[in-house]
Amino acid sequence: MRVNAYAAPSAGQPLAPTTIERREVGANDVLIQIEYAGICHSDIHTVNGDWGPQPFPVVPGHEIVGLVTEVGADVTRHQVGDRVGVGCMVNSCGECASCTRGEEQYCLEGMVGTYAATDRDGTTTQGGYSTHVVVDADFVLSVPEGLDPAAAAPLLCAGITTYAPLRHWNAGPGKKVAIVGLGGLGHMGVKIAHALGAEVTVLSQSLKKQKDGLRLGADHYFATSDPSTFEQLPGQFDLIVNTVSAAIDLDAYLGLLAVDGTLVNVGAPADPLSVNVFSLIGGRRSFAGSMIGGIALTQEMLDFCAEHRIGAEIEVIAADEINEAYERVLASDVRYRFVIDTATL
Repeated sequence: MRVNAYAAPSAGQPLAPTTIERREVGANDVLIQIEYAGICHSDIHTVNGDWGPQPFPVVPGHEIVGLVTEVGADVTRHQVGDRVGVGCMVNSCGECASCTRGEEQYCLEGMVGTYAATDRDGTTTQGGYSTHVVVDADFVLSVPEGLDPAAAAPLLCAGITTYAPLRHWNAGPGKKVAIVGLGGLGHMGVKIAHALGAEVTVLSQSLKKQKDGLRLGADHYFATSDPSTFEQLPGQFDLIVNTVSAAIDLDAYLGLLAVDGTLVNVGAPADPLSVNVFSLIGGRRSFAGSMIGGIALTQEMLDFCAEHRIGAEIEVIAADEINEAYERVLASDVRYRFVIDTATL
């Protein structure tokens, strides 16, 4: 099945219209007519080659919402006409310890990414900047009726990327949580942490987004470019979620944790980060990482967001605006997530 798409022909080159081949619908597959596809910073890192060589041409996009138009003979969870979502992975081994406990993102054989990955049949996956996609039904999420489909698309990456550590480290009433950065990930972290009942602080480079942060649910907002911020807040937080994809002074942020506090990195900078072990020893603090969530947790997140009326703050664009949107993301000129209307493909 040939479908329209936008692809990066090689590293660092502008994305351009193309057509790609989608596999025939198998017994456990779902054919989805894509309505919206979010733009994630990961897409930009990938097509720019920041994370190493890629199997170009690459069709990015792992924040996908659309309608089911065909299901395989063995599919029972989804029906034609259902609104569904696809996130950052489309397959895994299904048998290892991680998969059997519902954490397919940590598949010991390597989960299959939605794009630029090798699927179980040996083909290269292509993502959501396209009109249709065929996905194994086990990796297709139900999008609740209460969610706006365009605003729901970024939940499939930005939403679950922040929900997973907030849930794992028990953000909730009585907990003080800081979100580093108020961008595509950070703004979702603020909304979700607030809905979970935590006391939420935004740590951003400047105060220019302070009004937004408070509107989205933050209780406090500090500028990290102001040295007094780190003088005011030592030992304050039970959990800090770092969403930025650039280098930060980890030791300075670790100093803001309470005893037994945890700093979790979900942003993925291209260069290594360094940490002084005494920043950990001094307060029995932890430095951790977190990557999206399993299928069950992602469905839980979607249902939670529907219950609390949480969607991403978005700007919907046409396909021919993708390259401009990439430039704007790199310039931090988006409040807070671009979403492609795939009807424009």
